[in-house]
Amino acid sequence: MTKQAAIKPAVFEGKRIRKTLHEGEWWFSIIDVIEILVGGERPRKYWSDLKKKLLQEGYEQLSEKIGQLKLPAADGKFYATDCASTETIFRIIQSIPSPKAEPFKRWLARVGKERIDEIENPELAMARMQELYEKKGYPKEWIDKRLRGIAVRQDLTDEWKDRGAATATEYAILTNEIR
Repeated sequence: MTKQAAIKPAVFEGKRIRKTLHEGEWWFSIIDVIEILVGGERPRKYWSDLKKKLLQEGYEQLSEKIGQLKLPAADGKFYATDCASTETIFRIIQSIPSPKAEPFKRWLARVGKERIDEIENPELAMARMQELYEKKGYPKEWIDKRLRGIAVRQDLTDEWKDRGAATATEYAILTNEIR
């Protein structure tokens, strides 16, 4: 994958957030996120102050969860930029005391509650999956077939587990045997 193919801007409220695929996961420019949620002319200074605050509050893994990744700047050149994974960027956003960040924080809280509800009642997750496929425009027949396939696969892997399969390699071998 080329450097260009691995970099895609995200858009939030009409503003660009640079992101890049790093080790199979999307990482976002922290400065871009802060600039959108806080505004002002000095997002780098705000980020510097916020890092100190997070460390004082006990977020000791911060340096482990932030990476300097090369992203394109306005001049088209690539510069090392503080970036964070989706999980870490959410944690950073939760620490930003800004009215612009509140809608995003409410959305995070709602999604968190929905996932906890789904853990307690897995049928809710299936209903959410079906709704997402419908919104993406998949036909009902395809959705039904997909959901049945997932259920059958779960039953099959449960049976393999009951019969002693334990590693990813064993599951891969069994899957290849079926095909």
